[in-house]
Amino acid sequence: MARTVITFGTFDVFHVGHLRVIERAAALGDRLVVGVSADALNERKKGRVPVFSQAERLAIVAALKPVHEVFVEESLELKRDYIVKYGADVLVMGDDWQGRFDEFEDVCEVVYLPRTPAISTTALIEKISSTD
Repeated sequence: MARTVITFGTFDVFHVGHLRVIERAAALGDRLVVGVSADALNERKKGRVPVFSQAERLAIVAALKPVHEVFVEESLELKRDYIVKYGADVLVMGDDWQGRFDEFEDVCEVVYLPRTPAISTTALIEKISSTD
């Protein structure tokens, strides 16, 4: 039986760290579903609107070879609903969220992957802003 993996992210200013987490998540199953944070969710979560629009970020992630399906993540509180809706067997999150999603172990396996060292969207945005 096919194993579905689900992961979530903003995926703004797409970089190699994003690519690596998607590739590693895809390797844990047969089908990868990715929730891309809505612009409004990102603003609530990080206090800023993304550089790239929700539609652009969805298009970028959807174009990646390992990704089978993308959707807009409207709310952090709906994670369980998304896991169930997409029939996920595995939830993958970055290890900066370690332990925060263990409550979903009753519906799927929860895996926290190490982040790519020295790569951060926020740091990239700050670096780009300081060169203007």
